[in-house]
Amino acid sequence: MPLDPDRIDDAVLALLLLGLHDGDRVWKSFDWEALNRLHARGLISNPVGKAQSVVITAQGKEQAQALLDALFGAERRP
Repeated sequence: MPLDPDRIDDAVLALLLLGLHDGDRVWKSFDWEALNRLHARGLISNPVGKAQSVVITAQGKEQAQALLDALFGAERRP
């Protein structure tokens, strides 16, 4: 089955927020292609490098919170 990279990126962005630390840094332990796409959209800093985390932008943090609530919020359950 073909996968939708936009939906994958939404889930990755939402889950990045769970690893938020030191203000605006998030752990980059997700698929490199998804991280590169999020960087291209201006939502995180460049994931290429030795650091184990990236900076999430203000826009990225806002979108991540909305996606985290929409995809994984407890009020979605019946």
